[in-house]
Amino acid sequence: MSMTLKEVMSELQSMGSASTKNTHMNHGAPEPLFGVKVGDMKNIVKKVKKDHPLALELFATGNSDAMYLAGLISDPAKMTTKDLQSWAEQATWHMISEYSVAWTAAESPHALPMAAKWINSKNERIASTGWSTLSSYISITPEDDLDMVQFKSLLERVEKNIHAAQNRVRSTMNGFIIAVGSGIPALTIEAIRVAGKVGTVYVDMGGTACKVPDAAEYINKIKLRGAIGKKKKTAKC
Repeated sequence: MSMTLKEVMSELQSMGSASTKNTHMNHGAPEPLFGVKVGDMKNIVKKVKKDHPLALELFATGNSDAMYLAGLISDPAKMTTKDLQSWAEQATWHMISEYSVAWTAAESPHALPMAAKWINSKNERIASTGWSTLSSYISITPEDDLDMVQFKSLLERVEKNIHAAQNRVRSTMNGFIIAVGSGIPALTIEAIRVAGKVGTVYVDMGGTACKVPDAAEYINKIKLRGAIGKKKKTAKC
């Protein structure tokens, strides 16, 4: 079922709630937004499925809910490097940059070159997008298709730089350690070593109850479940 931008925006608005909006704003979301729960948003996803032109229109609105939805209905195969760069630059807060943009980038043909470019950015949001893209890429890519030397080198980079990195970059670097440890069996031991060396990672969560997971502990829990190396069908959720 196809929907117009106007129809989707109207439906999103009807799904919004003050409490969800306040929660998102407490986590850093700026106006404009309606405050739509992701679970409710997926009712629209069921209707439109993939609709790339609509995804581009939604993202361009600057509305947080629309931008998140754009990531869910985008067709990553159709994203150009220009599109991805534009999305990374337009993302208004970390829920958009580290999820919607990163998921779409990770499933695109340009995942690794864009991530490599972004992690070198001095812009905190773009750099965190890069690390999130790498984590999402690991989660959906067979181990045989991953360059062990490249990802071991990136782990070493995180070990060396995480505590001096910008706030959200520290968070996504920590997530990258977890992604490597849980998604690349050949590097699980190395990721746990890096996590132990890094120790506690402090991230300012803006007074919310969110906490930074202990990477070694997190990887070990996945190991106990026998889920190391298990891949997802899609980065989007």
